[in-house]
Amino acid sequence: MKTANGHTSAITARNVIGTPVKDLTGKKIGEIKDVVLDKLSNNIMFAVVGFGGFLGAAEKYHPVPWEALDYSPEDEGYVVPYSREELTEAPADSLEALVQDGGIEYRNRAFDYYNAPNYW
Repeated sequence: MKTANGHTSAITARNVIGTPVKDLTGKKIGEIKDVVLDKLSNNIMFAVVGFGGFLGAAEKYHPVPWEALDYSPEDEGYVVPYSREELTEAPADSLEALVQDGGIEYRNRAFDYYNAPNYW
């Protein structure tokens, strides 16, 4: 199935990980570090956006609802309707903590913070 811009609607996680995340002005604010899947509902729980560190040290990992990411071929990355400052204030933790106990705590916190509609 093709999207409106001619891309297929299917993509592998390998192609998503490492993709830049930009704000609405086109400024890079991070990159996709991982994608967390909900095995029980067959949905994407959230994308993990990383930024703020140097060479991986002190980097913060932010769960962002998948629906908030809009791929832009022109920007060669995902665009989010949030500023870097908004992401800085968002829930964040280590990759391990984001998925602890099924990832429910950080999923709920992220969806509440971004005022995103629940998929569950």
